[in-house]
Amino acid sequence: MERRLAAIVCADVVGYSRMMGADEAGTLATLKAHRGAIEPIILNHGGRVFKTTGDGLLVEFPSVVLATNAALEVQKAMALRNSEIPEDRRMRFRLGIHMGDVIADDGDLYGDGVNVAARVESVAPPGGVALSDAAHAEAVRSIGPIFRDTGPQRLKNIEAAVRVWSWGEGGASSDGEKEQPKTGAGRIAVVGVLPFQNLGGNAEDEYFSDGMTEDLINVLARQDLFRVLGRHATFHFKDSDKPPRILARELDATYLVRGSIRRGAGKIRVTAELVEPESGSQLWSARYDRPIDDLFELQDEITQQISANITPEIRWAEARTRRKPTSNELSAWDDYLKGLFHFYSAGPGDFDIAVRCFRNAIKLDPNLSNPKGWLGITLIHRFQLGLAKSTRETWAEARQLALECVAGAPNSADSYAYLAFISAFSGDTIGALNAAQRAVEINPFDPANPAMLGMCHFIAGDHQLGIEHLSRAIALSPNHPDNYHWAVFCAFCHFLLGNFDASLSWGQKALLRNPTHLQCLGVRAAALAELGRLDEAAEAATEILVQAPGFTVDQHLKNFRWRNADDVARYGKALKAAGIP
Repeated sequence: MERRLAAIVCADVVGYSRMMGADEAGTLATLKAHRGAIEPIILNHGGRVFKTTGDGLLVEFPSVVLATNAALEVQKAMALRNSEIPEDRRMRFRLGIHMGDVIADDGDLYGDGVNVAARVESVAPPGGVALSDAAHAEAVRSIGPIFRDTGPQRLKNIEAAVRVWSWGEGGASSDGEKEQPKTGAGRIAVVGVLPFQNLGGNAEDEYFSDGMTEDLINVLARQDLFRVLGRHATFHFKDSDKPPRILARELDATYLVRGSIRRGAGKIRVTAELVEPESGSQLWSARYDRPIDDLFELQDEITQQISANITPEIRWAEARTRRKPTSNELSAWDDYLKGLFHFYSAGPGDFDIAVRCFRNAIKLDPNLSNPKGWLGITLIHRFQLGLAKSTRETWAEARQLALECVAGAPNSADSYAYLAFISAFSGDTIGALNAAQRAVEINPFDPANPAMLGMCHFIAGDHQLGIEHLSRAIALSPNHPDNYHWAVFCAFCHFLLGNFDASLSWGQKALLRNPTHLQCLGVRAAALAELGRLDEAAEAATEILVQAPGFTVDQHLKNFRWRNADDVARYGKALKAAGIP
């Protein structure tokens, strides 16, 4: 046995018994995930967990300053984690800190230092930290006066009153004011790909299922919207019979991907699904039946198709979930996702709201690339749709935003896709094609990248290549939220190739998603005029003028920077034939 002076932190969960009574398995899984998240904080400050209880921890630190800094960091991390989940599932810790004598015996600690820390913890605010006077006297020298004096407290089984200092959830300072919360990037969604089940029992199929899981993890990890858990995290749960909700909490995952394979009669069947475990919603599912020829080629094909469908589903789910504030102040990431929701909604006023959201996200976190790219795209999109006046300054701003994206995230496919879009519509077709090709090279599995390459070929006048890339992207991901934009580009490509019926078909597909899309209404009117269906063309022209009073051909074509002037002239001539002034 050894007697020494130690800084002790005691942690306990508020309302743990109630949570266990309501959902025992879910509460245990959530606690396990939280402990896994705060353990690095403890270790980074030199802490050592010497005892765990059902819902608590006892930790020894080399000094009170390290203990206090760790406690504050833990509570701030927990506040962020809790902000992402419903109120009834939020798990708040109380943390108590004391410096006193302890007795060390076989790795455990006993004595007054431990007992007082546990009693001080009991009077800490939920989500907050309480320090004994002895601990505060040491901590305040380095940390400063951020704690509020709550006066002497009578603590259970402690003979003398103990003066306690408190820091509340959100940061109660010594004068009782609230420390302003951090407003940087919020918590990004986490995706866990569970090992695909081998339902046939064949050993060769086991290699195939594991390989498909690993490939899917690697492919999904190439995008910037969500974080993907590594193989080591999810393969731990191979053959687990735990419900998805419990697995997700233990993995601390927002979404789960799971699937199975089965071989029979020269064929192999792969099923896959994307689930939102807490709500129980199945966001996407598919079944692939393929002949067994080359297993590696088959693995690549199916992996690519699964990834192409999962990524946009998560993007839309995140944008839909975050469209409303979850607190008084949105984080940069929340504002970014809210902006995406309004961009994809594409209703009256949505693009203006999206611009405001993206600008606010950039203001909150200037280092975040995604809002910059989408702000540039939305600014130009408003010009193209006739919803805002084009100015030289705004074109320059969009270009600068795209360049900042690439400079800040040079290995991001999204950054190069933003640059490709803005370069193409600015008239820099060579730069656009180079940037789009780079996006495809970095992440060929996201259908938005071949779609962007197809759009750039359309702007450059290579209409058949544009159709090929755009059609491939749409086939890969039929439910992608950007599909209707890609369909409009296909309509233009076919129009400029003289395939007017195909142009109308693609235009109809786009209008089903967004009936007021001005460019799509325009190419539809132009195609009808070229087909000689002048009465229908006149009706389409009237619809455009209802949507945009004062619309003229010259105004519409002002911001068209297509490489071939003859393409612009042909489209303009057809619009005039349809009756557009």
